[in-house]
Amino acid sequence: MTPTRQILIAPSILSADFADFGREIRAIEDQGADWVHVDVMDGHFVPNLTFGPPAVKAFRRHVRTVMDVHLMIAPVDPFITAYADAGADILTAHVEAGPHIHRTVQAIRAAGMKAGVALNPGTPAEAAAHLIDMVDLVCVMTVNPGFGGQSFIDMTAKVRSLRAMIGDRPVHIQIDGGVDPVTAPLVVAAGADVLVAGSAVFRGGSVDAPHVYGANIRAIRDAVQHAGA
Repeated sequence: MTPTRQILIAPSILSADFADFGREIRAIEDQGADWVHVDVMDGHFVPNLTFGPPAVKAFRRHVRTVMDVHLMIAPVDPFITAYADAGADILTAHVEAGPHIHRTVQAIRAAGMKAGVALNPGTPAEAAAHLIDMVDLVCVMTVNPGFGGQSFIDMTAKVRSLRAMIGDRPVHIQIDGGVDPVTAPLVVAAGADVLVAGSAVFRGGSVDAPHVYGANIRAIRDAVQHAGA
């Protein structure tokens, strides 16, 4: 059965050319990206460093769709206002990042953003059960966070559990990690509707050959549609 939910593709600019973010963002949007996914890492919660609020604010000038900011940092709360001021549309925090995730979600919403919560591969779906009515998005990590280009970890059972919890609420299930034309149909069939893809979108393309980004995005969409046909 073809999925009735709209499937959104959110390329992760962690896989873009760091020397040319403005043109990279415009290129992926022109080629069919629905959201722009920004992975924020602190070298503490995850073993890598990426983008602080000034960088995200710089990205904002180029994003015409939705800027989806995924905080892989701990603590989260002291930085919520900074990422709101930087222009994040959606701000996602990990349930593992601190002891007061409800307070974090409330603060994200109070700052005027949509709120997401992320679950690491080792964290069960039940960790989000008491947050479903407070969030706009649940991000299921299908790699251990910290680096792009990792191999997919099968979390389809977790996705199915979350879809059952969510029911008809307007809450997205996002998949982050190892998404490509092979894995995308598996998670969509389980109930996901937002697909973060880094290397699978950017591989082989550039701002001078943006049509490759478009072909890669279409390959993911087509794989989902053909699997559901």
